[in-house]
Amino acid sequence: MQIVSDWFKRYLSDPQVVILAILLIGGFTVILFFGNMLAPVIASLVIAYLLEGVVRQLQRVGVPRFAAVLVVFVAFLAFLLFVLFGLLPLLSRQVTQLIQQLPNMIAQGQELLMQLPQRYPNIVSEQQAVEVVDALRSELASWGQGILSYSIASVVGVITLLVYLVLMPLLVFFFLKDKVRLCSWFRSYMPDDLDLAARVWSDVDIQIGNYVRGKFFEIMIVWVVSYVTFTFMGLQFAILLGMVVGLSVIIPYIGATVVTLPVAVIAYFQWGYGADFGYLLLAYAVIQALDGNVLVPLLFSEVVNLHPVAIIVAVLIFGGLWGFWGVFFAIPLATLVQAVLSAWPRDEHKQPEPAAAIPE
Repeated sequence: MQIVSDWFKRYLSDPQVVILAILLIGGFTVILFFGNMLAPVIASLVIAYLLEGVVRQLQRVGVPRFAAVLVVFVAFLAFLLFVLFGLLPLLSRQVTQLIQQLPNMIAQGQELLMQLPQRYPNIVSEQQAVEVVDALRSELASWGQGILSYSIASVVGVITLLVYLVLMPLLVFFFLKDKVRLCSWFRSYMPDDLDLAARVWSDVDIQIGNYVRGKFFEIMIVWVVSYVTFTFMGLQFAILLGMVVGLSVIIPYIGATVVTLPVAVIAYFQWGYGADFGYLLLAYAVIQALDGNVLVPLLFSEVVNLHPVAIIVAVLIFGGLWGFWGVFFAIPLATLVQAVLSAWPRDEHKQPEPAAAIPE
């Protein structure tokens, strides 16, 4: 207890540390317990925060604030309408075509599995192949039931989506237009001593803003390049696979590896083992190499300086808490944690010892 008491006296005796801790705990508590109810508000706030960077750029060249907000908001609405009425119908059509072709793909896959005992009798027995086929059939049946139940429950989801499509643009517009007024109102309820919290927010604001905007452009570029490449090579479901490849960059180190499977499977069922299959995988490898070695350094530079272990742990933790959006914002949230730990007061006498030299 004395150790705990000394720790509290050393660190939590500083009012700025207490205020920062209360703000962090309060923010995470609101998201955890009220995230579902406030989902449109939180999503609109994030979108407005991202669009604020474009508004600032227009203000720097002399455009008045209100005019800059109108221009950015109209561009945002145009992009939203393009996604809803231009992109989603194409994706829906290709998903329907893929579902229609799934039975043929499953039948071909079963034939390939049943041929394994003949080709590799010392490795795979006929009983093992039969067990794998039965397991796959049961899994597909459970997936079909899940899709059916989701389609039945999707009526409520469609109504919710329509409500969000009306509320979110309005919220984004007012968050942008009345930013100064809303920030002043929120600041009026905060304590005066916010130097530590302001320093943390300044570091996080630069890193998170640049990261999320850069990640958005990376998704779009990889999506378009993959779609053009797949279309040029004649691969089926090009726009759907391009979207999946583009979204895979959200999860570092893991997304590209996982997405390789559907790309390779669809290419195999379309062409089989041959030159076209090899050329497609080569083109896919080139896209991934250019993304990791050219596009990422160009967009992000040294914006996010996190160890790969920290990134993977953040993806696992925040993805488990908030699903897709937790994965998307895992690195910004890890950056927030890093900024808090960097700004948190530490005992000056406790410095990390240098690593001992390894004898040769």
